[in-house]
Amino acid sequence: MLISGGVDSAVAAYRLMEQGHDLHLFYIRIGMDNGEGDCAADEDIEMCSLIARKYNLPFEVVSLHQEYWDNVMEYALQTVKQGLTPNPDIMCNKMIKFGYFEERWGHEFDMTATGHYASTLTGDDGLKYLATAVDPVKDQTDFLARISYSQLSHLMFPLGDIPKSDVRRIATETRMPNAFRKDSQGICFLGKINYNDFIRRHLGEKKGPIIEIETGRKIGEHKGFWFHTIGQRKGLGLSGGPWYVVKKNVRDNVVYVSNGYDTEKQYGKTIHTDEMHWITRNPMNDDQQTMNIAFKNRHMPEFISGKLIHLSDNEYVIESDRQVQGIAPGQFAVIYDSCGKICYGSAVITGRNVVI
Repeated sequence: MLISGGVDSAVAAYRLMEQGHDLHLFYIRIGMDNGEGDCAADEDIEMCSLIARKYNLPFEVVSLHQEYWDNVMEYALQTVKQGLTPNPDIMCNKMIKFGYFEERWGHEFDMTATGHYASTLTGDDGLKYLATAVDPVKDQTDFLARISYSQLSHLMFPLGDIPKSDVRRIATETRMPNAFRKDSQGICFLGKINYNDFIRRHLGEKKGPIIEIETGRKIGEHKGFWFHTIGQRKGLGLSGGPWYVVKKNVRDNVVYVSNGYDTEKQYGKTIHTDEMHWITRNPMNDDQQTMNIAFKNRHMPEFISGKLIHLSDNEYVIESDRQVQGIAPGQFAVIYDSCGKICYGSAVITGRNVVI
């Protein structure tokens, strides 16, 4: 059982024990990017130790510090440098939690469990599929959409069938030491580290103009295009808003914005993707070019319906049934069945314009 110090993984462990499973708790430690320790991690480990003692469970702290910075954060920095929007959480799950951890420790156990809000189901073909959690607000299948079938086959998600309110209730009733601890909001293991501070430390600052795209008028300055993402509204420091980032010129360090809540410049219906990854299998038949789907282009509770169109190899286009806000190249389009129950996989949004 991967445990974080938060209430979700603690209740997940409790539910597994109630079901009769024999648990061994693990905490994955990642230090700061300067190689120093992390105070937040020390607090987490102390909380994990309390949970382990409360239920008399074996507990280990394992380090994947170098692997995390060499893979996940290097990916994030390289993606940002290209003017794209990374998703470190998706890569962290694929590379660290269910990658290096599984290779070194997890494979020795029957299953690996986490506190993710997700579930699994067995299809008519007898294969295991990643499925959404009953709590749509907390569902985290989009963060798991790059894992492999072999990784999925070894996973259990004890919280997939209950809402977050039940998790808090169970934690309170069982008097867990972290029952009232706030949920973490950081990126994967980064915890309390400010994302902009992390980017600034590695990429620095470089002033550039903020341009209103409709008029070409300079209306402000930014400190580097790498601090901004398509669809961003907050943190621009502009008056007379709302202003949305709608385009970036990486070569000239220019950020383009558009004004108003319903500006057409922040919406689109056609999303070009590449590097499609199917978790279990490709749900489209060999002779099938289109499929009705639900999808998400960022972490959010609601699904968007549309059609998935196969162009060639791993290249696909999503034709949305409605206008989609903030289509950010570099982010992942997560593909679900039309009911929003099964998460089939994901593809990288390219930002390329295509005509269907």
